[in-house]
Amino acid sequence: MRKLWLVGVALVCALAVTAALVLLLKRHGEENRTLEIPEGWRAAQVYDAVDRALDKPEGTTERAAERAAKKGVLKLPAEAKGNPEGYLASATYSLEDRTPTSLLTAMVNTADKRLARDGITRYSTVTVASIAQAEADTPEDMGKVARVVANRRAQGMPLQMDSTINYALKRSTLNTTIEDTRINSPYNTYRHKGLPPSPINTPGLHARRAAADPPPGDWLYFVTVGPGDTRFTDDYEQHKKWVAEFNENQRNQ
Repeated sequence: MRKLWLVGVALVCALAVTAALVLLLKRHGEENRTLEIPEGWRAAQVYDAVDRALDKPEGTTERAAERAAKKGVLKLPAEAKGNPEGYLASATYSLEDRTPTSLLTAMVNTADKRLARDGITRYSTVTVASIAQAEADTPEDMGKVARVVANRRAQGMPLQMDSTINYALKRSTLNTTIEDTRINSPYNTYRHKGLPPSPINTPGLHARRAAADPPPGDWLYFVTVGPGDTRFTDDYEQHKKWVAEFNENQRNQ
């Protein structure tokens, strides 16, 4: 969400890592190969990483996820409707004797254990956590983002999160246009009030904690003016001034 459109800096960083192809496939001797899945990755990124790690044709793991979901192999909440987005836990996984299905099952089982440990039982909380993960890059800011989401929902305001539009458009960018905010997608939180239909990535520990227990505050707006400088307010006029500063910074770059 920045301007009317706030910036998902953390998501941009996560996807930049992918673009640089830190697939994070490690070898500890020939017999012990592992795959590391970072926090904040989307399911599509995980599928691609597993395909590459297991030397499978593109799309193999995504199809395996669809089959596993239909058969009930993946222990997902009913609200997920078979979509494992948000439940492919970040961790380092052994590739020994692995198939795409067994890897996905291990990821979902790991996510279930962590969510149970964190006391998170609602699918919606995972969705909020994924937004906090995408929109912020520090634990403190993740908490504030989660509070903005709660405050906007309480007031019946659309969330207006750029990260959800980036997810819908399968991209990452700091620059969301007016045209982008008009796309016909349930993940367009400018057009549709409430949460998107699913998480938009797998949130890490700090994001999960932020969503489960956001700090008190009356913030309704935020904008990342520059690296490490995210500003929160309940005053729209103040927010517009900060957005203008952000836009000026972008032009200068």
